[in-house]
Amino acid sequence: MNKIRKGDEIVVIAGKDKGKRGTVSRVMMDEGNVLVDNINVVKKHQKPNPAAGAAGGIVEMEKPLDISNVAIYNPVTDKPDRVGFKTLEDGRKVRYLKSNGEVLDA
Repeated sequence: MNKIRKGDEIVVIAGKDKGKRGTVSRVMMDEGNVLVDNINVVKKHQKPNPAAGAAGGIVEMEKPLDISNVAIYNPVTDKPDRVGFKTLEDGRKVRYLKSNGEVLDA
């Protein structure tokens, strides 16, 4: 079970985009990275590829962030928060926010 999942709202806690909030669009657990919408945008110089119909030039693209550099956003405290796991009475294993105990998975 992953602490951060697709669709979670996160806060960047380290790096050039520190403090920015965004939504996770993809989680790559084999590499330990997350792709976040409009965060860690870089410019890439791309060669034209006539076979694929791609034009050359400078394109902007989102690069993945390491999962250790992001934290779940807690709307109650308006701060980043840590995530823990607990088992409910009905046997389900859920994620919860450590600061106030709010369950993330309904």
